[in-house]
Amino acid sequence: MDETSQIQPPPSFAALYADRHGRLKASIADVVGRYELCEDLASHLVEQAQTLYHSGNSSEQGVLLGMHAGLAAEGSIVSPGEARWIVQRLAELLEWQAPLLHDASTPTGAEGAA
Repeated sequence: MDETSQIQPPPSFAALYADRHGRLKASIADVVGRYELCEDLASHLVEQAQTLYHSGNSSEQGVLLGMHAGLAAEGSIVSPGEARWIVQRLAELLEWQAPLLHDASTPTGAEGAA
């Protein structure tokens, strides 16, 4: 991204802000700022996810899907793509299997068609 920035968002996050040719559609500063927010959210949700899981109310997948539903809800401070990334990162931090999350613009079952 930017050699002067000490924070380098991973390619999986930068892809949320890139066009099909890999060029950023937002400024580097904006992408880094959004990455910091999303990484912080994922880190802060670790304890809450563990508590929900260990209370016996849900499976790992259920906890992660519930977190995604909250993050992707209307009025959220993160975009749908960022919500998916946060849940994927949360699963990674927890060492849980990440759930299959559908793009809101893709009808369920249509992701394999093309």
